[in-house]
Amino acid sequence: MPQMQQLKDIKNLSHKTVIVRADFNVPLDKGMVTDATRINRGSATIQYLLQQKAKVVIISHLGRPDGQPNPAYSLQHVIPSLKKSLHGHDVFFVDDCVGTKVEEKVKGLKNGQVLLLENLRFYAAEEKNDPLFAQKLALLGDIYVNDAFSCAHRAHASIDRITQLLPSVAGLLLSEEINALEQILHNPKRPLMAIVGGAKISSKLLLLQNLLSKVDYLVVGGAMANTFLLGQGYKIGKSLVEPTMVATALDVIKLAANTRKTLLLPVDAVLAKALVPHTPTRISAVTDINSDEMILDIGPKTIDLIIKTIRLSKNVVWNGPLGAFETKPFDRGTITVAQAIADATKQGTLTSVAGGGDTVSALVGADVEDKFSYVSSAGGAFLEWLEGKELPGIIALKNSRK
Repeated sequence: MPQMQQLKDIKNLSHKTVIVRADFNVPLDKGMVTDATRINRGSATIQYLLQQKAKVVIISHLGRPDGQPNPAYSLQHVIPSLKKSLHGHDVFFVDDCVGTKVEEKVKGLKNGQVLLLENLRFYAAEEKNDPLFAQKLALLGDIYVNDAFSCAHRAHASIDRITQLLPSVAGLLLSEEINALEQILHNPKRPLMAIVGGAKISSKLLLLQNLLSKVDYLVVGGAMANTFLLGQGYKIGKSLVEPTMVATALDVIKLAANTRKTLLLPVDAVLAKALVPHTPTRISAVTDINSDEMILDIGPKTIDLIIKTIRLSKNVVWNGPLGAFETKPFDRGTITVAQAIADATKQGTLTSVAGGGDTVSALVGADVEDKFSYVSSAGGAFLEWLEGKELPGIIALKNSRK
């Protein structure tokens, strides 16, 4: 398969109208952006294009408006954050993303100006990868830039089909994401460690299987570890579990043994009778859990085992929290491990990559999100990449019109 062309491979962008597929799908509260991370990280490509005197047309989605215009999901809400991220640069807006009105606005752009279009998902044709909708988008520019790795697992018109109609390249953020993931999974210094948490083994089975083929150490935490414990014959009380996935968990354990990989499961846990803030807790070995208790975090012995493994490793990739981190005190395991990774990264002994919405939130809670080597702003795309899947948006760029 051919390689993706990069934005900086394109010479003489002055006077060119460049369509940038960004991901400005950010959380809102009463129309105000509450976390501008994706906007801030996507601004590097826009600033580069402005320096090159290009005309910049930004397309994105926001939320799930189900193919209908909905003011609650208007991209107009992101303009203050985008202007701030662009150091006060003017951002023009049009309340549609295709059609005559939009085409006229684009024609009126001057070099170094930015136009943000309305939410792509106000049209059902976007998620259907409709060729006519892609054609209408392509009419708006000379060059297409995909800077939305977080959407690369979607075969949508603005991600996939449009690349057949315009010269298409990877934006700075997308290239950065791909390089970080390629380096840690395909050409890492060893030992390579992976930490996988979260609630459900069913949603991460492919991830666990793919990682076992690549890593030296695999840590499984969060509620998904409960299914492994149940499979090993431990009583786990009222803990969240997937009984139908026990056989799968045992297959993963067997695969780790057959491939001589180290699989680390919790040996102790923080227990409580209810998942509420500051409830009474008990720390116990996983062999001693009462019927009215639930596992809500990893215990101190498990934390120590993980930190010792971190100190043995050269690379770590992390997806998913290790406990019910949104509720104190069940954030301790996740925060302590995050801080240990951040410390090793700072000392230069470890390269650390993390991603996934809950994982990023946990790193923010631990105040270490800027202390990892790389934190991916992608959610589903990051997970599918770790599963070893080919992402439609990346395939489209590699096979795009040149």
